[in-house]
Amino acid sequence: MKIKIKEMPIEKVLVRPMGIHRSPVRSTWIFRLLLKLLSIQDLRATHFTYREIGMERLGKGEPCLVLMNHSSFIDLKIAATILYPRPFNTVCTSDGFVGKNWLMRAIGCIPTRKFVTDMALVRDMLYAVKDLKSSVLLFPEASYSFDGTATPLPDSLGKCLKILGVPVVMIRTYGAFARDPLYNNLKLRKVDVSADMEYLLSPEEIQEKSAGELNEAIQERFGFDNFRWQQENGIRIAEDFRADCLNRVLYKCPHCGTEGQMLGQGSRISCGSCGKAYELTEYGYMEAVEGETEFEHIPDWYRWERESVRRELEQGSYLLDVAVDICVMVDTKSVYRVGKGRLRHTAAGFHLTGCDGKLDYVQKPGASYSLYADYYWYEVGDVICIGNGDLLYYCFPTEGGDVVAKTRLATEELYKMGRRDGGRRAAGRRASDKMLDRAAGIG
Repeated sequence: MKIKIKEMPIEKVLVRPMGIHRSPVRSTWIFRLLLKLLSIQDLRATHFTYREIGMERLGKGEPCLVLMNHSSFIDLKIAATILYPRPFNTVCTSDGFVGKNWLMRAIGCIPTRKFVTDMALVRDMLYAVKDLKSSVLLFPEASYSFDGTATPLPDSLGKCLKILGVPVVMIRTYGAFARDPLYNNLKLRKVDVSADMEYLLSPEEIQEKSAGELNEAIQERFGFDNFRWQQENGIRIAEDFRADCLNRVLYKCPHCGTEGQMLGQGSRISCGSCGKAYELTEYGYMEAVEGETEFEHIPDWYRWERESVRRELEQGSYLLDVAVDICVMVDTKSVYRVGKGRLRHTAAGFHLTGCDGKLDYVQKPGASYSLYADYYWYEVGDVICIGNGDLLYYCFPTEGGDVVAKTRLATEELYKMGRRDGGRRAAGRRASDKMLDRAAGIG
């Protein structure tokens, strides 16, 4: 799927009127049916099946909050199929509305900006469940998994559950990541997909628990490892392209420590510096072609990369400084390509400059707990997205090798490091709670 991009000088983009906020609409039965019908072909190809667990507790017309793990582009098709005919609004990234605003709203989508404080979002979700009597589908991870394990969840999730006051249901998929991992350039593998839809929490249970306890309960349910699932269930992936572009995730050689020289091609990934190569087996293990296998499990390799990034941050040696092509989003008519620049990321946060000196944007480390980073974004390229409630800057690195995953890891670790002090962490939670209360109109 592609996105509409228009060339425009940044000074003209910045004076364009921003989109007016609109309340979500309840999708009509015809759009719900259409979504289900459009999902049939892909789901049939995966021999899709699902189970319902405890769903008899949810009333037929009772709105609920549906939390779903985010594995691949098939996720919405799964939800549209197993939730049918229940009306639901889907929280999705605002760039998904570009060029098709009317359609996205008609099918019940609620726009939000990933990892940016969005006070209107909770208000929109509350409007959907209370006024529209519609359920809300939310992907709380906000981003696809890079290494097949769960990505961080927002600390505000428990508070959001208490504000909405509706039952919580979880959809958990199996095989969706193995079929279409983000790093693999949209190349589909022959893997069966299934899902569980489970009633998790009643309004009474939500009321009884604190926001912190709810966060812990949801975090526990969102713990998963897709490569371990493949291994334990003997899922064979025989496609000869299964390691293509795996270097996007495994960007650092565990043998010589060189970064940005890994190349995933065919069923192997190798280091251009020391020459060591690894085979991604048909059952999801890594095996060195010669010598020691440092990490046979991809999430362990990725975890080691995270630890390496954290050490760099603690030692003060971490630095991202790359040339980028820059696009900007201010409305849903188009994404605007505004020119070239330079993106710098240090322990002090992000600093984006460019467009012949007309762009100078700074983002502090505490701005977000994670980073909107993607591979092959709308078939344009690998992207790092930063910004605020007014503007989003989509930065496409043109040098430096595979820097997207490392930048996301650094963003997450910087945020954790900034929350070491207990007093600051508590103050941040209180500020977040007040913001959510204001957004919901209850404080």
